[in-house]
Amino acid sequence: MTPTGPVSPRPDDRFLTRARPAARRGTRTARAVALTLAFAAAAEAVVLFLQYALSISFDALDVVRAVLIGVTTFWLAWGATQSFVGLFYREPAVPRLPDSAPIKGRTAVLMPVYNEDPVAVLARVSAMDVSLAEAGLTEQVDIAVLSDTRSDAIAAEEARWFARLVAERDGAGRMFYRRRAENTGKKAGNIEEFIRNSGGRYDYALILDADSLMEGATLAEMIRRMEAAPDLGLLQTLPRIVNARSLFGRAMQFAASFYSPIFARGLAAMQGTTGPFWGHNALIRVQAFAWSCGLPQLSGKPPFGGPIMSHDYVEAALLARAGWTVRLDPDLGGSFEEGPEDMVEFAQRDRRWCQGNLQYVRLLGAPGMRLWSRYVFLQAILSYISPLLWLGLLIVSVPAAMWQIGPDYFPAGQIFPVFPSDETAKAIGLAVGIGALLVLPKLAIFFKAWWTGAVRLFGGTGRSFASATAELALSTVIAPVMLMFTTRSVLQVLTGRDGGWPANARGDGAVPLRTAWAASWWIALVGAGGLIATYLLAAELLPWMLPVGGPMLLAAPIVSYTSRRHGKAVFTVPQERHVPPVLARYRLTRARWQAEAAMPAPSHDLPQPGPAPVAAPRTTVKAALHG
Repeated sequence: MTPTGPVSPRPDDRFLTRARPAARRGTRTARAVALTLAFAAAAEAVVLFLQYALSISFDALDVVRAVLIGVTTFWLAWGATQSFVGLFYREPAVPRLPDSAPIKGRTAVLMPVYNEDPVAVLARVSAMDVSLAEAGLTEQVDIAVLSDTRSDAIAAEEARWFARLVAERDGAGRMFYRRRAENTGKKAGNIEEFIRNSGGRYDYALILDADSLMEGATLAEMIRRMEAAPDLGLLQTLPRIVNARSLFGRAMQFAASFYSPIFARGLAAMQGTTGPFWGHNALIRVQAFAWSCGLPQLSGKPPFGGPIMSHDYVEAALLARAGWTVRLDPDLGGSFEEGPEDMVEFAQRDRRWCQGNLQYVRLLGAPGMRLWSRYVFLQAILSYISPLLWLGLLIVSVPAAMWQIGPDYFPAGQIFPVFPSDETAKAIGLAVGIGALLVLPKLAIFFKAWWTGAVRLFGGTGRSFASATAELALSTVIAPVMLMFTTRSVLQVLTGRDGGWPANARGDGAVPLRTAWAASWWIALVGAGGLIATYLLAAELLPWMLPVGGPMLLAAPIVSYTSRRHGKAVFTVPQERHVPPVLARYRLTRARWQAEAAMPAPSHDLPQPGPAPVAAPRTTVKAALHG
């Protein structure tokens, strides 16, 4: 590859390279409404609990419970208000070039891989390359497969199938493969190394995951939007989950298609120009990324030190700090990914996210950050701490009920009994209100889908209602099990255990009951112990504990059953009824290549991205983050 030269050097200013765009009025309004409603719901929950507790007795444990109820209710209410904002938010028109306008900039499609199935990964690349050709982007877009694979055997297969891809797609000169000797910085370091060595050739880069797919027309639209907005540093799409087969996977796939667009609209409304980056299926402006997004090594040892694991939110914050717009456009279709097929696979991936999100404690005070970026870090931390708080609330409730002192019917100086007011309705109202925060957003989204006719895309009113009901029931059952997996992850991080960066286990087979038991026996033990303790110490709480302890006790059967293949009676999604072209091509190519997988292939010289160093400010950003 012939380099075009480095990007222009980064300005001397430590933090700002551009004037920061002010938050739009609609963004400020959405934030104010969501925060006000969330705080109001939390305050109301605390008041209801205190009124109930004071009518019986009140002690230090009640104070603890009040605090836990306030924090957890705020977190639930925040998610609910995000959905309601999304239901009523009108997305502003975004600048874009007309379809007839030529695309001027060059784009690199970056596919980082780490011990993945080479046939599946490169079949996705092949399908996307066909789609790029149909969109007329072949001359403007190159593709780079950036391997961090540690296994020499898998790397040899990557090389073999990459050569097969280049030969089949006539990709010489525009398709490149590079395997790093050391995977320093993990995925973020992989992207950074490409930008250092070859970024000067490109104006934009589409960052993908190994399981990502995107239509060529979608990338063309993203480039046109970025070329029409010179301040746009990153444009994030909302990927839809595809290819799910198991009950667990198909429920996630349905939720991602049915509910997530509304939640994403609410998120886009509140984040505005300080939007999210989810690490994949996003277009970056290479110069902005090179100037702003060098990541430091955090001081100390993992899990709180070392490489920043959840790098995406940090990179979005650094772009916003430097004055670039980071935007989520939920209206962009044609963006896909695959999800985990079972709860064990999900928990393994979630363990890495947990460690990365808790590292944000180190970045909350980083100088120069936008206030909203700090709040996003806080949300990410709370997303993992909140389940721990819910568990703490359940645990504290047992001794609180056991030590509860009944009302004094004959206070000092009274000859006749004094009957305190019955505040049981307050306790019931509190429980109903918390449940409503979980259910009402989904009901509201279903009602809007029915009202607008969008349910037709999900199989009609009856099938989509059955799917929504089944998803709600399944999520209720698996929630206690997932709560325990998350709790274990948090405790491991807090006690200094480094989870590392394991390769994604993209399983497509059912989890045997024996394997499920090996992964979740401890959850069953905790559930049994909790139910027994509740029965012995505070039997009146047992009906309230059964919806939590019961699924824990049955964790292994739940994990195994939900991993089995599931029919299409429910959880139908639009991409199953009308298969996107890029997805259909991927499936055909993968099936064809799998049939050839045992055949020997001749060796080919692998084209390497040529050197084109850019200014990557690792040192300056490190100094800035640490003050």
